[in-house]
Amino acid sequence: MLIALAMLGGCDKAPAPAAAPAQKADVEFLADHAIWQQQRREELQALDGWTSLVGLHWLELKAHYIGSGPGSGIRLEVGPPKLGMVKQQGDAVVFTPERGVPLTIDGKPVKGAVRMRSDTDGAPTVIRFDDGKGSLSVIHRGQRFALRLKHADAITRSGFKGLESWPADPQWRVDARWLPHPPGQTLKVVDITGLEQQQPNPGAVEFQRDGKTFRIEALGEPGRSLFLVFADRTSGHGSYPAGRFIDTAPVQGDHVVVDFNRAYNPPCAFTPYATCPLPPPENRIDLLVTAGEKAYVGPSPLDKGAH
Repeated sequence: MLIALAMLGGCDKAPAPAAAPAQKADVEFLADHAIWQQQRREELQALDGWTSLVGLHWLELKAHYIGSGPGSGIRLEVGPPKLGMVKQQGDAVVFTPERGVPLTIDGKPVKGAVRMRSDTDGAPTVIRFDDGKGSLSVIHRGQRFALRLKHADAITRSGFKGLESWPADPQWRVDARWLPHPPGQTLKVVDITGLEQQQPNPGAVEFQRDGKTFRIEALGEPGRSLFLVFADRTSGHGSYPAGRFIDTAPVQGDHVVVDFNRAYNPPCAFTPYATCPLPPPENRIDLLVTAGEKAYVGPSPLDKGAH
């Protein structure tokens, strides 16, 4: 009888209700967003992440001796007293190492002069020192070259404070209209150093919020993910003053998803040695975007003990 009563009691229990489709979608959205945030933190704190950037040195002369010692024409914040010499040869930069200083490229010892690829030549040449903790590479901006220095012991990396964001909200993941431009159209973009460049501008995204229509010009190549550089009413009032970035998924027909929860700070929010694009006037929208990353407050490589 006890067994029968137990069975009857079990029959009285209603089955657990299945999760509503909206609830399930919200759970999946939050899980995906948490993964994206974790990847974002890992990228920032990687050995070559933006928090490791401790120097940007423009090549003003035909040749420079570089190192951390007092006799160096380009004085590095961290590294061997004498690292080597860089020469500008036409549209190329050649590095000649100091004898006896252990340096590597792709894990192989540097034994002689190296023609360095810049960041505009595909994968840049990266010279490593200090047992791989430090790296030196070349960037190309307009008509100028510069040396970019990174180090794993940078205070901006060791003292990274983490990222603060607005709570993730599915309503800030908007389905925007895609408005393509004629092939070859460009948009003038100014970076934080004042350099102006014409960037590929394949089209614009248009969306509605609070009963109003907003538009952001996109950068990038047709058929690929779009790169949005924008400022809004939170810029300087909760978010980074110089604007934020968003990477979208590829365009699907005449629509594209723009997830403002994934609006992220440019590298310049973490180091003064980055060369970040600023939002063009067209992308300064009169909207309070309370989504994505907030302004970052952390140590600067200019502080004492930066390495």
